[in-house]
Amino acid sequence: MPASLSVAAIDLGATSGRVMIGRLTRDRLDLTQVARFANHPVALPSGLHWDVVHLYAEALAGLRAAAASEELASVAVDAWAVDYGLVRDGALQGVPFAYRDARGARGAERVHAQVPFASLYERTGLQFLPFTTLYQLATEPPAALTADRLLMIPDLMTYWLSGEAVNEVTNASTTGLMDARTRTWDAVLMARLGIPSGLVGTPVEPGVQVGVLRGAAARHVGAEVPVLTAASHDTASAVLAVPMDPDRAAYISCGTWGLVGVEASAPILTEQARAANFTNEAGVEGTTRFLRNVMGLWVLTETLRAWEQAGRGVALTAIVEEAAAEPTPDALLDIDDDAFLAPGDMPARIEAWLRERSLAVPQSQAGLVRLIVESLAQAFARAVWAVAELSGIGVERIHLVGGGSRNALLCQLTAEYAGLPVVAGPVEATALGNVAAQAQGLGWGGDRAALRALVAASTPMRTYVPSQ
Repeated sequence: MPASLSVAAIDLGATSGRVMIGRLTRDRLDLTQVARFANHPVALPSGLHWDVVHLYAEALAGLRAAAASEELASVAVDAWAVDYGLVRDGALQGVPFAYRDARGARGAERVHAQVPFASLYERTGLQFLPFTTLYQLATEPPAALTADRLLMIPDLMTYWLSGEAVNEVTNASTTGLMDARTRTWDAVLMARLGIPSGLVGTPVEPGVQVGVLRGAAARHVGAEVPVLTAASHDTASAVLAVPMDPDRAAYISCGTWGLVGVEASAPILTEQARAANFTNEAGVEGTTRFLRNVMGLWVLTETLRAWEQAGRGVALTAIVEEAAAEPTPDALLDIDDDAFLAPGDMPARIEAWLRERSLAVPQSQAGLVRLIVESLAQAFARAVWAVAELSGIGVERIHLVGGGSRNALLCQLTAEYAGLPVVAGPVEATALGNVAAQAQGLGWGGDRAALRALVAASTPMRTYVPSQ
């Protein structure tokens, strides 16, 4: 075994993407960012779509920079869940829709008319989200479903890099088409919904080599780098990098979304879990990510974006510090209300939501940020206690990873509402988990406990404790 190993992680989020070099030695895992680029959905006459060609071009440019920097043992892609592309004769058909497009709600009505949600949950273990893949598929014209393959966004990028069409299991498990118990496609459900079984292939686990850079990708990058699967759902990658004891801790992967959960040994498909809207998604090494989606930093980032467009832009760090000095709001937002789901003028929607309920509207930017952050912290804490009760795991601490771990006010308020210590970091959990899955696939990293110990030894973290 060599003394060190370098891999490239293409990490695509719903607001930005990065290409990172992960360098592993026997006692450290270090990251270097070589490219960062924006990712925003584009409103077309047909609806809200992702500019996947732009993402691929930026990812290739970053990969080229990474390969020029050092010899790469492999590359893998992770991205968000539920969205997909349909491929026929090797070509992408149309432009993939973005999950915030309204079509999913229409699809949910059609699906539930055939299969009630309680029955879906018992089979797939997924919480109700109006943009889940099977609901989106229910809005596709029949001709679209005659495509050769359905590829989730990271699968599509992997296909363009390697020429190999695979469905990686952690992202496949978010489609609503997979049996939660067997981690295989639910052929009976797909047939009942009119979704051809040939659209998907046998799910592939993280850390599997699917090919090497091919054709134009290899020529552009200048190397035939092996292409592996990561835990391609970005939350699955992030959870792999949480330096926790899964028998005693809950995690919050906080970025655009906040994913609050535990790592379970098997799906939890009880009526209580369904009623609480918890989901079961495939994790690494056969584990289940039992979690609940909370709106996350989306409401805050959309608020800041609206202020910037209106010429009232503020720096995130500065406004959060000001918000920390604001008093506790008299009443909080339901941060998961569908009113806050779509892009647009978030401050105006928050004001309307408050006025509809005869609640006080903050009169300053800092006051509004305090309201958003405190509402999110309360939602996180409630989800932590719910997941502990539903899973039977004795949660003694919370690990908060991702971009939200930089937000000291959010971390402290989460500790206060939960009554538990919050360990913040690593910030780059998703990219670290991508690298870790590649290390496993290359026979380098050991099991997930060993990889988490490596992350802990390599990453500064801060603990926030409740004041009383």
